[in-house]
Amino acid sequence: MKSWLQVLLYLSIIITFSLAVISLPDSISSGSPERNSPGDWIKEEQIQVYPDKVILNVLNPTWAKFTDTNSMDPFIDENANAVEISPENPEQIKVGDVISYVTTEGIIIHRIIAIEKDHQGIFFIVKGDNTSISDPVKVRFDDIRGVVVAVIY
Repeated sequence: MKSWLQVLLYLSIIITFSLAVISLPDSISSGSPERNSPGDWIKEEQIQVYPDKVILNVLNPTWAKFTDTNSMDPFIDENANAVEISPENPEQIKVGDVISYVTTEGIIIHRIIAIEKDHQGIFFIVKGDNTSISDPVKVRFDDIRGVVVAVIY
């Protein structure tokens, strides 16, 4: 009898929680436009969590630090650090990925908002999360230094 009461209690908690989620105000549960998220670069089986450490099993990672330009606020700021990996081909890169790319002015880290093609091949349109316009360059695959796969705050 006791086990039936426990099951009933658990079911009522689940139903109550489900109803609460379903009845969230529109300002919380909907109304926000869908945005492109980064690609799934690190699979769950590549992440190992231990009591004293976390291990990401990725090949050829590089460490990234950031200059405080505010262009990627609030996602990335001055004291954040990141792990990047180098993509092997342009087809791996998706809209929503955050990349670092090399320019004559240095390395820029921005989000891919479009992938297009011209007579020279594939190029990426990028933009800072906190900027109103896209970067004024066509980012080619050879310009890309890495894809941000983890941000550590």
